[in-house]
Amino acid sequence: MLASLRIQNIVLIDRLEIDFRPGLCALTGETGAGKSILLDSLGLALGARADSALVRKGADQAQVTASFDISPNHPAFEILREAGMEVDGYESPSLRGADSGDEAIQSAGDLEDSGLLRRLSAARNDMPIEIIIRRTLSGDGRSKAFVNDQPVSAGLLRTLGESLLEIHGQFDTRGLLNPSTHRKMLDDYAGVKTGLSSVWEAWKAALATLENLKTAAAASKTEEEYLRSALEDLDALEPKTGEEDDLANLRERLMHREQVMEGLSAAYAALSGENDPVRSAWGTLERIAGKIGQQGEAAIAALDRASSEIAEALSEIQRLSADLEHADHDLQSIDDRLHELRAQSRKHECTVDDLPAKREELARRLNAIEHADKALEAAMKAVETARTAYIKEAETLRALRIKTAQKLDALVAQELPPLKLEKARFVTNIEPLDETAWGRGGTERVQFLVATNPGADPGALNKIASGGEMSRFMLALKVVMAQVGSAGSLIFDEVDAGIGGATADAVGERLARLSKDKQILVVTHAPQVAARAAHHWIVKKDGGEQVTTTVIPLEPGQARREEIARMLAGATITEEARAAADKLLETSRAA
Repeated sequence: MLASLRIQNIVLIDRLEIDFRPGLCALTGETGAGKSILLDSLGLALGARADSALVRKGADQAQVTASFDISPNHPAFEILREAGMEVDGYESPSLRGADSGDEAIQSAGDLEDSGLLRRLSAARNDMPIEIIIRRTLSGDGRSKAFVNDQPVSAGLLRTLGESLLEIHGQFDTRGLLNPSTHRKMLDDYAGVKTGLSSVWEAWKAALATLENLKTAAAASKTEEEYLRSALEDLDALEPKTGEEDDLANLRERLMHREQVMEGLSAAYAALSGENDPVRSAWGTLERIAGKIGQQGEAAIAALDRASSEIAEALSEIQRLSADLEHADHDLQSIDDRLHELRAQSRKHECTVDDLPAKREELARRLNAIEHADKALEAAMKAVETARTAYIKEAETLRALRIKTAQKLDALVAQELPPLKLEKARFVTNIEPLDETAWGRGGTERVQFLVATNPGADPGALNKIASGGEMSRFMLALKVVMAQVGSAGSLIFDEVDAGIGGATADAVGERLARLSKDKQILVVTHAPQVAARAAHHWIVKKDGGEQVTTTVIPLEPGQARREEIARMLAGATITEEARAAADKLLETSRAA
C-alpha cells in the first residue's frame, strides 16, 4: 500500500508530507484547493511525463517521494530484479524457512544499517517491505528517478508504478483504460492456469526448426556437386592422422640415405666385433665369480644388462638398415604425397591432420542433403502437431474466457443501477484474431466496452463515458474484480461527478467494500462518500505572500464533522448541516 507521500516545490505546494493508512482514505476540500496537484505529484513519482510547469515558482527543483509497503512476494520485486536492481529483503525469503532465522539476523549484527536489518527481519516474517520511489524535476524540465536511492529510468518507474498503484480518473490512460491489459485482467479474474505459453513456444520452436531446415536444404542443393567432388578427392587420397609428420621424417631419412646406411653399418660393426669390451669383461668376471663372492654380483649384473642393451641396439640398427635398403618410397613419391595432402588442407582451411575429420563432416552434410526430404517431412509433422496442441489449449482458454466474461458482465450490470448508470451496459468483447496475430496470450482480443444510452453500440470506455461515468464504471468493475491485479492501492478521482444523494451513498458503500481488499484513496466532493472513509484529510489553500496548499488529517470528532457539514451546506455551515453530517457519520459507522 501507499504508506506516505512527500512533496516539495510542486505548483502551490511548498513542503507537504502525508502518512496514509490502510482502508478507505478520503481527500476533500474546496474546488481549486489543490487536490489535483496531489494526484499530479503522485503521477510524477510513478513515471508520468515530466512537465517543468509543475515546479513551484521561484524554486530550482521539485521533488516527490512516495513510500510503499508491499509483501515480499509482490511482482514489483521481480520487475526490479529483471532490471538488474537489488532491493533489500527481496532475496531474504529463504530466511523465512530457515531454522536459524534469528541467528541469520544476528549474524548481521555488525551492520550499521538498521534499516537493512529491519527489512531482512520483515521478509523473514512475511511483513511488508518498504520501497521508496523518488523523482526530481528541475526548472528546465529535466528529471531524475530513483528507487531506494538507486537511479532508474522513467520507463522502469512507470512499469513499477503500474504494479503498485492504479489511478482511475478522467485523464487516466493506464490500467483499465488500456485495452492491452484487459485480456490479462479477465484471465486473472478467471484464475487461468494454462500451459498455453509453453505450447506456443513449442510451436514457434518447431516452426523455426522447419524454416532452418528449408533454408539449409535450399543452400545445400547448390553445393551438393561440390560436396560430392570434395568427398571423392578425399576418399581417393585417404589421409591419415599423423601422416604428414611420418612422411616428413621418412623424407629426411631418404635425403641422407647413403650417409645413414654407412653410419648404421659402422655402428653395427663396432657393436658386433670380436673385441667387444663388455662381453670380454663379463666373461672374465663370470669365470672368477666364485672367488669374488657376493661383492662381484652387482658388477656382473650391470655388465649383463649392458650386453642385453647392446643386443637390442644391434637389432634396431638391423631393422633401420632393412627399412632403408628395401623401402618402397622414393623422394619423388613422398613429395607428391605431401603436396596433395597440403593442397587439400588449404582447400578445406584445416590442418593435414584434420583432413580425416573434414571428410566425415562433408559426408554428413552430403547425407543431410540426400535425406533432406525426410527431415523436412518430419519437421512439418512436428509443426502440425505443435499447432494442433496450441489450438486445442487456446480453444479451452477461449471457452473459459467466454464463460467468465458472461459472469463478469452480469455482476457488473448489478453494480451499475445504484451508481446512476441504470441505462448503461458493460460488455466484455471477445474478438477472434487472425492467425498471424496469435500469440502466447491466445487467439482472441479482449476489450471492456460500455454503452451509456439504450440502443447505442458499445465502445471504448474512455471514448464513450464522461469523466464521472468513467470513474463509476471503473468502480463497478473493480468491486467485482477486487482481487485482480497486483496494485495494492487504488485512487478514484471524480468518482462522484454529477451525482448526489443515494447514488453518492452507493458509491461510498462500494468504495468501502473495496477497501477491505485494497487501500482506496478517493478525491471527492460528496459528503456521502467522505463519511464512509476510515481516514479523512482536508486539502486547503492558505493565503499570504505566496499561496500554498496544505493537507490536514481530520481525526474522528468535531473537525471531521465540520468538514462533512461544509460539504453538505457550502460556505455557511448551519446546524441542520451539522446534524446531517452526524447522521451520515453515524450511518457509516453502523455499516
